Formats: sequence, C-alpha cells, structure tokens
Amino acid sequence: MSAEIGKPFPDFALPNQDGKTLKLGDFAGKWLVLYVYPKDDTPGCTIQGKSFTATKKEFDDAGIKVLGLSEDDVTSHKSFCDKFSFTIDLLADPERKLLGAAGVGQSEYKGTMYWDRTSFVIDPGGVLRKVYTKVKPDGHERLLLEDITALKAQA
Repeated sequence: MSAEIGKPFPDFALPNQDGKTLKLGDFAGKWLVLYVYPKDDTPGCTIQGKSFTATKKEFDDAGIKVLGLSEDDVTSHKSFCDKFSFTIDLLADPERKLLGAAGVGQSEYKGTMYWDRTSFVIDPGGVLRKVYTKVKPDGHERLLLEDITALKAQA
C-alpha cells in the first residue's frame, strides 16, 4: 500500500522527540506537511530542520502544521532537536510502519539504504493533496508554502 493523491493519507500514531504520541487525527481541520528525511544530524537533514524551524511562524500563521519523519528513534530525535534548537516535531518510526504505508522510496548511498527525502501535503480532511519526491533540502519550505497557499485558494 502507498499513499495516493486524492485518497485519505495512511493513519498513524507515532511518538515525537519528547515521546508524546501524535496521530493523524490530531491535525484534523489543519493543513499538514509531513516531510520524510533520511537520518538525524546529517547535513541535508539539518538544513531541512533549520529551514522549517526558521519558517515555523509563517507555517503557523498559514494554519499549516509541519512534522518531520524518519526511522530514527525518540532518543536520536531529542538529541537532534536539542542540538539545533528545532521547534518542529520529529516523528520516530523505527518500525517503519508509516514509511512503508506511505510508500516512501529508498536509495543507496555509500552502501547503505536510506529513505528518500519526500514531502506529503495533507489537507484538513486528512486527504493527500501533493507529494514531492527526491526533495532538495535547501528552499523546499518556500515551495511548500507557495503550493499550499495555491491549494487553499482552489479549495
């Protein structure tokens, strides 16, 4: 199974960096960006986390919640968030339940498989509206803000 545009996004209940369980239903009525990144405390992932933290107020003001997702565990996420003062939630999926259900691809880098940098835009009704694959971490948050603003205007 994988997430399809126009269909409900796979339900989830995963812990964030503080061990608090967040569920898809917690975001009902809000736009949601779920961005998948390969690994905590690596260069591109750090750029992405810093970018989303720097623009958090803009996302909040637009009624958009941003969640990061990787297979790293809660302890790793906590350390990553603390190290760079991230103000966004990072979901831990060490059992790869949501990564698998959403159909996130994997690529090899230096002999190790990593989850592809992917972003999902989910509307206030829990329906997947847009998927970005093979995302470049620098500036992606700007594209998301622009595209979601356009999607909201169409709704």
